[in-house]
Amino acid sequence: MDLSYSNLTILSFIQGITEFLPISSSAHLILPSLFFGWPDQGINFDVAVHIGTLFAVVFYFRQDLCGILKGWFLHLFQGEISEESDLAWFILIATLPAMLVGLSLNDYIASYARSGVIIAVTSFVFALLLWFSDRITSSAKALNDLNWKHAIFLGIAQALALIPGTSRAGVTMTAALFCQLSRQTAARISFLMAIPIILGSFLLRSAEMIENGSFYDQIFPMIYGMTISGSIAFACIHYFMRLIDRIGFLPFVLYRIGLSLLIFTMVLFE
Repeated sequence: MDLSYSNLTILSFIQGITEFLPISSSAHLILPSLFFGWPDQGINFDVAVHIGTLFAVVFYFRQDLCGILKGWFLHLFQGEISEESDLAWFILIATLPAMLVGLSLNDYIASYARSGVIIAVTSFVFALLLWFSDRITSSAKALNDLNWKHAIFLGIAQALALIPGTSRAGVTMTAALFCQLSRQTAARISFLMAIPIILGSFLLRSAEMIENGSFYDQIFPMIYGMTISGSIAFACIHYFMRLIDRIGFLPFVLYRIGLSLLIFTMVLFE
């Protein structure tokens, strides 16, 4: 990890802020390299900040998760069906497309889809889709009105987030709005769907670190990045859930459009 603590601080703030907001963390993490020529942060940093953001979302939704896990186990071992058990199966089904695509295409995407132009284009296009879905939703459905078809639809949307610039939070909230969920409910299911995806990514990257022997080499910078990203991510989730019904998605849409134009301009004239 050839980065100073000031670099780590900035990148950890960026990751913490952008992981759960619909503005694309990959689009933002490219900015330091475009503006300052920073080297790639490396797998150690990715693992650390993912641990931080995972802790943040798990702690924020701890009551929901306890209910979901309890309902799932009661369904498995006692056949008891509840809203919580249905939600558990919904999240598991929605996780499958991203898991399958990630395992099969992750190396290809990492090698060929991380260019500034692709990130700028996807950020722009999916910002417009977020705006459109927010405009047409009637907010008529509750989360327990959704079925396995909706779960697959949200899962496919989440798989699209493997393309840098798409924004996992943004595309899953967009899909949820297309399913006629309210903004608050769309955000909640997006955050809950993030947990198995972030956990799987963390386990995969940790295995790579253990294999190449670098897991314990930079433990203090990793703890530092984890603490900052987790704290910032928790605050972002908290205020996003409190404000989204009031402010809507338009500020994030306009921000993403501006960001995509900035990235495209920087790439064009570098």
